[in-house]
Amino acid sequence: MDVPLWLALIVVGALGIKLIRPPWWLIAVLLLGGFLLADSLLAPVIDTAIDK
Repeated sequence: MDVPLWLALIVVGALGIKLIRPPWWLIAVLLLGGFLLADSLLAPVIDTAIDK
């Protein structure tokens, strides 16, 4: 079964928010940080680390 990545992330994120109950500011910081890292100079390093 092929599940799109965006759907899997939404499901895991919703379960994490429901079960762990982190503060909303922490969720915003993680989302914004991930977005900014994806467009930074570190993106190729992160990409090669994830692919291994």
